[in-house]
Amino acid sequence: MQIRQLMTTDVVTVPPAMALKDVARLLDEHRFSGVPVCDDDQHVLGVVSETDIVRQEQGLAPERGRVFRWLVEPKGDSAGTVGARTAFEAMTSPAITVAPITDVARAARLMVEKNVNRLPVVEHGQIVGIVTRADLVRAFHRSDEVIEREIREDVLVRLLWIDPSPLEISVHDGEVAIAGNVANRSGAELVDAYVRSVPGVVSLVSNLTWTIDDLARRTVRSL
Repeated sequence: MQIRQLMTTDVVTVPPAMALKDVARLLDEHRFSGVPVCDDDQHVLGVVSETDIVRQEQGLAPERGRVFRWLVEPKGDSAGTVGARTAFEAMTSPAITVAPITDVARAARLMVEKNVNRLPVVEHGQIVGIVTRADLVRAFHRSDEVIEREIREDVLVRLLWIDPSPLEISVHDGEVAIAGNVANRSGAELVDAYVRSVPGVVSLVSNLTWTIDDLARRTVRSL
């Protein structure tokens, strides 16, 4: 599944000159935890989050490795300064973004690794949507029927060009079992890898066999 299937396209953004108090009011009214900061051409400059605003209220800059280091060090690109009055001054930048064709599993890893709750979706340099952790949770909580259909139609047919009809595929409470024969060993390993990345898949039991062990041939040739 790609981000384009989950993202919200009606994105609320703020200009860099917007007063931080107005940004806070916007977040409160819409129940957002953060909002992209964009220029007139809809290029993403950064993101203002609740954390950025609370930091201003506390009068504290982000931790930089030791106590009070922020008193003597200048502002970095990824942290707002104390006393910021505008979205531009308070935003975290550069923003972590994804493309519409980004795999949902990759987006989920980014959110966890970077500890962010939302990712602006950018195409041709301009914002076209936004995806949040809540969107990914909804993707994970899908029916077994939808998961099986994605495995058959998206993973096997469209992505790997494998005919799913000879294969036995079952999904129960997100637990996938797949068996049958494919052309080669590398194809079987790709099936395993991509099926595991399908949103909603909890576990995979793969009993795929292959006609040609192409990986063994590569090992012999490399020797």
